[in-house]
Amino acid sequence: MVMDMLKIESPFIRHEVDGDYIVSSEIAEGYEWVFNDKNVLAIEKLDGTNVSLIIEDGVVKSVWNRTERIPFINKGKAHIISGILESFQRGYFELADGQFFGELIGKKVNGNPYKIDGHLWIPFATYARNHLSYTSWGKYPKTFDAISAWFEKDLFSLFIRRRTQEIVPPEGIVFTHPDGRLAKLRRDMFSWYTEPRHKE
Repeated sequence: MVMDMLKIESPFIRHEVDGDYIVSSEIAEGYEWVFNDKNVLAIEKLDGTNVSLIIEDGVVKSVWNRTERIPFINKGKAHIISGILESFQRGYFELADGQFFGELIGKKVNGNPYKIDGHLWIPFATYARNHLSYTSWGKYPKTFDAISAWFEKDLFSLFIRRRTQEIVPPEGIVFTHPDGRLAKLRRDMFSWYTEPRHKE
């Protein structure tokens, strides 16, 4: 059974302000774990498209963009397959059997904010968890004001920093719990953000 990636919600309650959904300082019910559990990881949220793989007996059996199956040979979405192959070449496929989600980034995805040639699939379970986790998450007070200030002034893209040494803000963070729970915060969810916002 192929699953779509579940919608990940904000740990803060959002309110509509002039047509935009802005986070407030109120913690959403059931999301206290983001702030209370020391085992939570804060992982960079990449600005790409969600792609998952089904692996059986160590072999990729199918590729999915959300709930659309992507044939290995195709005309319109060959960039997805090339991104997965590039990920394999780089050694990001330390995956067992099952369904694994990741983010596809590159030239044909969301304007290519990472300025990479070609395409690359970043699996959440391995590369993102191992290389895109913010060690600074535990060093900040876990209050709304401190988190807002961190996002506005000090947070930078680990993916871009690893490649070019540039200091560029990330799209946001996905908070992950060892039991599988997820939450997300994007920079454009805060009231101080002035650029075009993500369409909900």
